Amino acid sequence: MAAAAGRVLPASPNWYCSRCSDTSADGRFFGFAARHRICLLDVSSPAAPAFYGELLGHTDRVAAFAFCRHPAHGGLCASGSDDGNVQLWDADSLGPLAEHDLHQNAVSALHWSPLVKDLVVSGDEKGIIVCYWHSRSDSQQFFPEPRTIFCLTCSPHNENLVAVGYKDGMVIVIDISRKKEILHRLRGHDDEIHCLAWCPVPGEERLPAWQDELQAGEVPNGELSQDATTKKGCYLASGSKDQTIRIWSCTRGRSVMTLKLPPTKRRGGAIDPAVKERIWLTVHWPCGRSTEIVSSSFGGELLLWDLTQSGKRKWTLLGCSEGQNHSRIVFNLCSVKHQDKELLFSISMDRDVKCWDLSTLDCSWTMPSLGGFVYSLAFSPVDPGCLAIGVGDSMIRVWNTLSMSNIYDVKTFWQSIKSKVTALSWHPTKEGCLAFGTDDGKVGIFDTFSSSAKNKPPQISSTYHKKTVYTLAWGPPTPPLSSGEGEQPSVTLYSCAGEGIVFQHNPWKLSGEANDINKVIRDTNSIKHKLPARTEISWKPDGKLLALGNEDGSIEVFQAPSLKLLCTIQQHHKLINAIRWHHEHGSQPELSYLIASGSVNATIYVHNLKSIVENTSESPLTITEPFRTLSGHTAKITSLSWSPHHEGRLVSACYDGTAQVWDVMKEEPLCNYRGHQGRLLCVQWSPVDSDSVYTGADDFYVHKWYISKQEHTRPPQGKKSIELEKKRSIQPKVKAKKKKKPIGKSPAKQDLSDVVNGDESVKDVLLEENGVSDHEGEKEAREMELPDKVSTPASKDISSSASESPFSLSKPFVTQKAPPVKKDPPKEKPNFSVFDASLKKKKPRSILPFTTSMDHRSKDELHQDCLRLATCLKTKDHNEEVSPDLGDHIHLGLFADRASLHNMIDVEGKYHLESGHPELYQQLMLWKGDMKGVLQAAAERGELTDQLVAISPMVGYQAWVWTVEAFAKQLCFQEQYVKAASHLLSIHKVYEAVELLKVNHFYREAIVIAKARLRPEDPILKDLYTSWAALLEKDGHYSMAAKCYLGASSPYDAVKVLAKKGDVTSLKAAAELALISGEEELSASLSFRCAQELLLSRNWVGAQEVLQQQKTLFGQRLVFCLNELLCKCLSERNPCNRKSPVPPCYHSWELNSDASFFDMVIEVWQKELGTNTTEKATCAQEQLRSIEHPPSTSNTHPKQVLFHISHDLTLAALSYQAAAWDEAVKSILGAVTRSYDAGNFTLMQELCSIFLPEGCENLRDKLDSTNSQSMAACRSLEGFAAYGLLYDLWWNPPKDSTVLQKTGLDPVLCPSEQPALEQSSVSGPSSPEDTPDQTATKMDENLNSTTEFQRCEPESDSRTSSVDLVARQSNLNGCKVLLSEPTAALQNTQRDIAEVQQILADMIHQHQQQRNNLQENTNGSIQEGNVPQSSENESDKPSSDKSQINRKDEVKETITLPELTKQLLEAKQKLAEFPDSLKFYPFPDVLECCLVLLHIGSQCPPELREQALDLLRKHGSANVYKKAGGKFLT
Repeated sequence: MAAAAGRVLPASPNWYCSRCSDTSADGRFFGFAARHRICLLDVSSPAAPAFYGELLGHTDRVAAFAFCRHPAHGGLCASGSDDGNVQLWDADSLGPLAEHDLHQNAVSALHWSPLVKDLVVSGDEKGIIVCYWHSRSDSQQFFPEPRTIFCLTCSPHNENLVAVGYKDGMVIVIDISRKKEILHRLRGHDDEIHCLAWCPVPGEERLPAWQDELQAGEVPNGELSQDATTKKGCYLASGSKDQTIRIWSCTRGRSVMTLKLPPTKRRGGAIDPAVKERIWLTVHWPCGRSTEIVSSSFGGELLLWDLTQSGKRKWTLLGCSEGQNHSRIVFNLCSVKHQDKELLFSISMDRDVKCWDLSTLDCSWTMPSLGGFVYSLAFSPVDPGCLAIGVGDSMIRVWNTLSMSNIYDVKTFWQSIKSKVTALSWHPTKEGCLAFGTDDGKVGIFDTFSSSAKNKPPQISSTYHKKTVYTLAWGPPTPPLSSGEGEQPSVTLYSCAGEGIVFQHNPWKLSGEANDINKVIRDTNSIKHKLPARTEISWKPDGKLLALGNEDGSIEVFQAPSLKLLCTIQQHHKLINAIRWHHEHGSQPELSYLIASGSVNATIYVHNLKSIVENTSESPLTITEPFRTLSGHTAKITSLSWSPHHEGRLVSACYDGTAQVWDVMKEEPLCNYRGHQGRLLCVQWSPVDSDSVYTGADDFYVHKWYISKQEHTRPPQGKKSIELEKKRSIQPKVKAKKKKKPIGKSPAKQDLSDVVNGDESVKDVLLEENGVSDHEGEKEAREMELPDKVSTPASKDISSSASESPFSLSKPFVTQKAPPVKKDPPKEKPNFSVFDASLKKKKPRSILPFTTSMDHRSKDELHQDCLRLATCLKTKDHNEEVSPDLGDHIHLGLFADRASLHNMIDVEGKYHLESGHPELYQQLMLWKGDMKGVLQAAAERGELTDQLVAISPMVGYQAWVWTVEAFAKQLCFQEQYVKAASHLLSIHKVYEAVELLKVNHFYREAIVIAKARLRPEDPILKDLYTSWAALLEKDGHYSMAAKCYLGASSPYDAVKVLAKKGDVTSLKAAAELALISGEEELSASLSFRCAQELLLSRNWVGAQEVLQQQKTLFGQRLVFCLNELLCKCLSERNPCNRKSPVPPCYHSWELNSDASFFDMVIEVWQKELGTNTTEKATCAQEQLRSIEHPPSTSNTHPKQVLFHISHDLTLAALSYQAAAWDEAVKSILGAVTRSYDAGNFTLMQELCSIFLPEGCENLRDKLDSTNSQSMAACRSLEGFAAYGLLYDLWWNPPKDSTVLQKTGLDPVLCPSEQPALEQSSVSGPSSPEDTPDQTATKMDENLNSTTEFQRCEPESDSRTSSVDLVARQSNLNGCKVLLSEPTAALQNTQRDIAEVQQILADMIHQHQQQRNNLQENTNGSIQEGNVPQSSENESDKPSSDKSQINRKDEVKETITLPELTKQLLEAKQKLAEFPDSLKFYPFPDVLECCLVLLHIGSQCPPELREQALDLLRKHGSANVYKKAGGKFLT
């Protein structure tokens, strides 16, 4: 992997682990755990680290990692993970050695014994320690304390001692040779132990600063003389969360020194110093120093403690100059001796890995790392080496990739982002102006350039998107910004996001409202139907055209500034992820009209919009033919980038885990990069080095890699793809942790996953976090997260997805969740009677149980009641106003006045509520007449029932309405939305009922209510239909969605959604629907697509049926008909033994086999399709002439080539029918050259013999001899016919000759191999880059291989039958047409031009490589730059297979730039002198034909032979022809 990638920004080290990074004993490697993998850096070079590779195998977060300290096994290391596994690795080969899963819980600490070379000791969260001897696969388990282990370390002086630190502050020392024994319990710390370190020097010399409270004699573990103490023991240092470091004596078993962390000043920190950040106190005792310890401190500072120093200040700060320190807490420290220096490595929460020189205490280098998916890469157009990286850890990195002094010169921007950075775009002209978009819909602009920019917050647009921002682009202003008063910005910022809207932001006034550009598009193009959801935007570099990619797979191209729709590209039919325009600065300006696009489909399409832009038609056009098709990837395309150094070279990033470089013009894959361990999300071609590309992926890495160093040329297929899938599936498992809330997958998350990250489940979301284990570090980290925090420890993503409860949608009646409703329904009486029918009937519960029970007491008490009642009533008689005081005898209220009765009812009611019978309480209150109170109480407690609602009108109209609303709310909490809506209808709240159902996705019910109760023209109805349709469309229920659109009277959208599936039946239905709806143009394009699908499955009958309904496709019906007859004819001429998987479905037309092919076709047309009238034929001809097909290449699908040929031949047949011979010749020539360009030589020969069985003679007689164009076309056609014949004669020598047997042995000459012809320079002036050099070289190989049987010819001549020879002679004479002097001269000039252009390209390439090598050498990273200059990248040099002689010649004669320019100018002038008729039509390579004629030998007529030699002498100046024709010319 290391070889594949040049430079790498790795994933961030994991947080809150006691030891998850380490260095190898030999100082070569530094390794750290990053999520579930281990990243290895080669740190042997002092200048900068190099990425070495990754160790892959764990399925969960790696929490512990250590190297073996034995010199012989320096490359061995071990790791422990949350999945309970411990793995052993060989770092050199990046492979696993052994593993064990003896832990039942997450491994939290691990160490490789420094003295026993095969012993690895590990501890887990439950307190179990496992010793594992890997060479003998033996293990032993200990359980000294039932506490959570935080760290452990093996003694470097006694192989049996292990120190263990626990979460609660306890430290113990155990002897692993005596299983039960704990040697010491070291008490003193009162919080988590973060790190333990043994003193590297044995013995316990008395330190001057000892706080020695005990007397020398009082040794806890028995008597020891002072002498013995110093010899035997060893110090142990511990760092704890309680902010102290303690030094322990192992002989005494107690602390001898306590160091308290000083309150250092935070410098350049990214956090308000007043806030107490979580502390992590790690310690490291550098080897060979018994009195010095390095420790972390508050907020990222490192301290060097001198233990011999007396007094308070024992520490020195590392890294005194600005910006050297970490800005957040440091987790791990480790050191290594390197040559004469001691280097210290640190990893921190700020995601930097730093290397320190302990002699100077300065930072040697910093390696940044990434804590999230890499969503976006962007190179600055103003400062070309400046690469911005958008990462899922809420930070932007700006990497100066050209920095000489520091190859990892990275600035970090985090202010005000607070969410994953999903899109980036640099301002085209203003330095340092970087726009960013985030996962939560925010758009802002950073100034990365100014010196004060470091902590300056960005400007944030006041207009937020509702969902993830997918793309940002700077482009010219469009209305209303382009037409506003006063001064306007020259470029504005466009953002496109997950909800499908594109906003235009004014960069001068981000606080103002952004404009939705759909409004302008609607107004300019007067569109009525629903606009598709936008997913991608791309401005042509000159700012004249804007391309918008849509969710339905269409791409719309608009003209700036009014955004007039020019054309729609209907090609992908799945969501568009990437659109890129070709750059403007090539030598072929027409290439700037190329637009490449990638979608959720794996195919990349390139379209050429030149003719569209130059076309002046008023109505927008629809494009369904790609200019080039690049297929090979097996998953969705996420990003594309054109090479700024080449013409027509593209790189794509894909979910199949690879990046692919393509030669677009040849449709050829050139190189495939497979270095990532995840799905690729973004790609950028380096603007300064033509051989390097940068990619970012969901493995948290950015890779810079070299095209010339890749071994693969195309994406992995089949098995490889499965392996990649498997590699990706080793993702961390997410455990259901007790302390976390369950994660509900929220709608907002879902959308991001659909588009940016595929179906990225919550699992993926969790991967974003740098493994924080579940101790309360996570909780605390979350508590202390500030609004402006650098990064997100723990579960920022988790909380965001968990926070969206099922109720968080904006429902009208859900204001706030009431106390939880009791699940079991109120126990009403009728319920019992049902169950107890068989039992004895139960007595109904008394409604006044308290009063009744009071009347069933002893006789004495009842007598007392009577007396009490009499007294009270007596006082009442005397004083009317005073209510009798019954005291505790509330039950007597039954016999007293109303107030007492009310008291009694209240007590009874309270009793009912306490015993869980609210229904009886409500009944009592109804008797009392206090219904309002009941309703309020029931509503507050969420205990309203249907019965209560039914009774509520007795309180009054307002109370009834209020109760129904409260009941509806209650039902919503119980998720009974339909019932809630019915209750709302009862109080005439129709709109609220509909909205409630809509928000909870009960669309069917909502529509029924709205249709039944509202006016037909109410906009609510349309809104319901369209919202439901959008939901159905997302879930793939297309036909249902189409019905919704029809209901909303948007037939256009119904058609679009039906066609979305793209299979034959869907397209057919969509086309018919469009026809019914009057969308004729759309219907025609869908019918044509459907017919093409049917054509692929060879069903011509079905295709004709589909096309039949469309008048505008009459021309295509003729093409399909001719295509059918041509396929039939070809299969009869070349019967194939292979059974086709799909049998062809032909029409049962009567064919006249005696007539010529054209006559037969025209007869079928007239009989079956009715082309009898001239109007119909003319109409068809006009239809077909308006369609231009792209030229074919050797990668074009054969069926497509045949279809395009059928199109050309249909035009020829129509001209033939109208006796327009001039046009007919041009069309036939088009068909023949198309087969020739596609490299299908056999097809070219077949076409010539089907359409020109008699040759071109009688065709020439019918032409207008004054028309130079058609005469030239005819000459060209004759050339190709003769060319086919010539090879025929050469490959099929006279029968009965020994030659035949020899040829049979010669594999090079088999026609199916298509020798030399594919690359021939025949394409003429249109593509000078196809030099004939390759052709001739290949031919030369072919020709030389035939020389072996040239010698047999004299004898064989005598035996050849004379008849056969006469026919051959006349055929050979027919080849005279190929030996055309002017054509040879023209082709020679074109070759010269191509050669000069190639030399120029090579010079530029070589210059760039020298510059890069120079730069790399100055950077000190020689390991990358030692590519020899001669190792030219194959893909960059079309002529790299030139013969060695050629290369040597070039070396001898170095040509200067002025000479080259002069040569080029002369050749171009020469080219201009040739007549246009000669340049316009292609012609076979004349010199190639000369060589074939010479090889045919003695059968070739002498005058032809002479002519061929003459042409070779005159024009064969190119080395390759000299070599091939050498033996004939000597």
